[in-house]
Amino acid sequence: MKQYLRLRPFKAISFDLDDTLYHNAPHIIKAESALSLFMQEQFNTPTNWGITQWRELKAQVIAVHGELAHDTTAARYEVLRQALIQWDYSEIEATQGAQQGLECFCFHRSDFTVDDGVLNLLSDLGKQYPLIGITNGNVDARRVGLNDALEFVVHPGHGVRMKPYSDLFDLSCQHLDIQTNELLHIGDHPISDVLGARHAGCQSLWLNLQADEGGRAQHILPHLEIEQLQEIRRLID
Repeated sequence: MKQYLRLRPFKAISFDLDDTLYHNAPHIIKAESALSLFMQEQFNTPTNWGITQWRELKAQVIAVHGELAHDTTAARYEVLRQALIQWDYSEIEATQGAQQGLECFCFHRSDFTVDDGVLNLLSDLGKQYPLIGITNGNVDARRVGLNDALEFVVHPGHGVRMKPYSDLFDLSCQHLDIQTNELLHIGDHPISDVLGARHAGCQSLWLNLQADEGGRAQHILPHLEIEQLQEIRRLID
């Protein structure tokens, strides 16, 4: 554990979820594959539609509806709906199809359980501090086994902006009834988690997953840096 800034007393700990408490990429790949198969089977996806076309359509949707840049679930729904309209489905068919596609994606996106070692760590930490989740993603904390470990999880959307904006940190501290400097945020991303937490006035612990490859803090230093999640035990030992 490296210390860059003096850690002040804190009253609660927040965790980023994706790539902090579990490796997220395999679950996203699985969900994307399931959604692609669903769209092909149910709506006969045009042969010229691939990842490039989906990305272009998403960019177009967000350009028109800027608020969707901070709501991954709503953005995916609208992209699916717009795609179906482009493929000559009616408004009703596109609305229903987009909802079905979104449900398919969300099911597979959260179709896993967090490792027991991580859950045990959270259980031990939770005996001394309130634990919460602050995520830009849309994983279902209940389905992946985090419901008992975390008091609540906040997500962006409905006017609440993604990290590194301070919205999620401010909202969390309001719910906890603490000052922002009394929250220790733990996450893997140097911008979303470290920069976001520091700009919100929170304390920051960076899980540096690229340490072996020379990964270094960017823009602003965290209070603490670790390379393995289990090193957090040093906060309570």
